[in-house]
Amino acid sequence: MSKELVNKKSLLFCASEVYPFAKTGGLADVAHALPRALCETYDTQVVLPLYASIDKDKYSIVSLKNSFTLTLNATPYEVELYGCKHEGVEYVFIYSALLCEREYLYGTPTQGYGDNALRFAIFNHAIVELLKQKEYDFAHLNDWQSALVPLLIQQAKNIQTKTLFTIHNLAYQGVFAYEELFNIGVNSSYFNIDALEFYGKVNFMKAGIAYADAVTTVSPNYAKEILTPAFACGLEGFLSHHKNKLSGILNGIDTEHFNPSKDKLIEQTFSNLTQKLVNKKAYLKEAKLRGIKKPLFAFIGRFTDQKGVDLLIEVLEDLASQECNIVILGDGEERYQTPIKEIAQKHTNIHFEFKYNEPLSHRIYASADFLLMPSLFEPCGLNQMIAMSYGALPIVHSVGGLKDSVQNYKRFNAESQKGYGILFKTPNADSFLKALQEALKLYESKKEYNILVKHNMLCDFSWSKSAQLYKKLYEEL
Repeated sequence: MSKELVNKKSLLFCASEVYPFAKTGGLADVAHALPRALCETYDTQVVLPLYASIDKDKYSIVSLKNSFTLTLNATPYEVELYGCKHEGVEYVFIYSALLCEREYLYGTPTQGYGDNALRFAIFNHAIVELLKQKEYDFAHLNDWQSALVPLLIQQAKNIQTKTLFTIHNLAYQGVFAYEELFNIGVNSSYFNIDALEFYGKVNFMKAGIAYADAVTTVSPNYAKEILTPAFACGLEGFLSHHKNKLSGILNGIDTEHFNPSKDKLIEQTFSNLTQKLVNKKAYLKEAKLRGIKKPLFAFIGRFTDQKGVDLLIEVLEDLASQECNIVILGDGEERYQTPIKEIAQKHTNIHFEFKYNEPLSHRIYASADFLLMPSLFEPCGLNQMIAMSYGALPIVHSVGGLKDSVQNYKRFNAESQKGYGILFKTPNADSFLKALQEALKLYESKKEYNILVKHNMLCDFSWSKSAQLYKKLYEEL
């Protein structure tokens, strides 16, 4: 065994969802790609719940013959560990019936499960048990679902693992009724304004911010935004108190999974716009849309107010009245389904599918000319980077990670290593419509449009730079 392998430091990467096993949003993509970028440097394991929806046979997930009992509020919960190796990364799955035997990960599209505090407390305590069984140098926690771990490490007092906590979306903090404090295995002394207490309730995310050795967000701009009342969701004072350990590192994308020159999910792999046109032609036929020369606008994402879906609905008829095609794909809050469906039924140039479909999203990226991202706030966003890689110009609200990752096309510099798109500053219908009109005008100027698209397709949106920044942070711990 080489000296380098023996001296490799160990990392436990903890997330409540990881692609391809379980996914509701961008966290799953990050938890899939970032550990792959880190495993060359660290002895890396990824830990997540073994939800009932995960196909154990498909991924060769086997029992690790390791089980233990957690006792929370005098109630025992049996935990079993499973494992597999996927794409060169080791995975550990935590199985406990209360945590895992559900139809959804967190709840229905409109409401979380009533016992989520207990479910994810079990997940956090099981992670701490792993840290007791093996001496990891670092534990990287992600979002509220694993945010109790730094507090539980302090409570245990005999674990030396250093912790880094990443906030992917501050709008979801894991806030529960005070009564849950007695169910989650946390000493009541931690129920104070410097730790768990949040307006009389229990706040999981506060525990991660308070007790982790370092805290990151998923873009530098979002790290600044969450220190202000407009974006902090009530935690601006608390975050300002801990700002010395707060930094922002822009997410990347998995350039193996999202690579048009290798993507097996699309009609035609491509590295130029002539080949991309094959995909557009095939998708238009699939979606029953006409006009290969018309620009194709795409929205791919969750239907929530955060993603600017209300704004999309406001401008949709105006956009549909132009010479273009529009495709909308995603799931989420059902209240958005009816108004979009009603507009789509009135316009033959709109295709709408209310569902999550990973292969279909790849085909749309490979076909679209523009991606719509009117998010009211966006900690990072991955769609805009995927779109640029696949030759679609993003139209984005200049906020959070969108501002960090998309530059104004009017200031195009061929020497820049960053991607370009169309940005609008104010999240209202007038500003969004103006950006859409710019897009239509830009598409008519095919030479300028093609220069921008070709530049974006050559940009590096991989995890390589960001992984180096995370490594630096680990070592500073």
